Amino acid sequence: MFGDMMGMMGKLKETQKKVEETKMRLNSVLVDEESTDGLLKITITANREIKNITIADELLKDKEQLEDYLILGLNNAITKATKVNETELAAVAKEGMPNIPGLDRFME
Repeated sequence: MFGDMMGMMGKLKETQKKVEETKMRLNSVLVDEESTDGLLKITITANREIKNITIADELLKDKEQLEDYLILGLNNAITKATKVNETELAAVAKEGMPNIPGLDRFME
């Protein structure tokens, strides 16, 4: 039993390391969001760091419209990036979980 416990602890430490590596890798995974009319383009990392915003000159003429586009575009980009982030981290965490009977039904 003690050996099993040590094995589980080792596996958990390995999983923690993989999670940290995945978080670092997600800094280079880019998610793009573009308004339907192409006037605003946003690039964000899967860790939700904004990398680029491109605004068409047409939007610069209307402050209120630009603000609306930015709010909608940034929220959509953050939602997409969050899904990528959560999916990647969940896959790594699930892979490293010890095999405990019945635990899998709580992980879904």
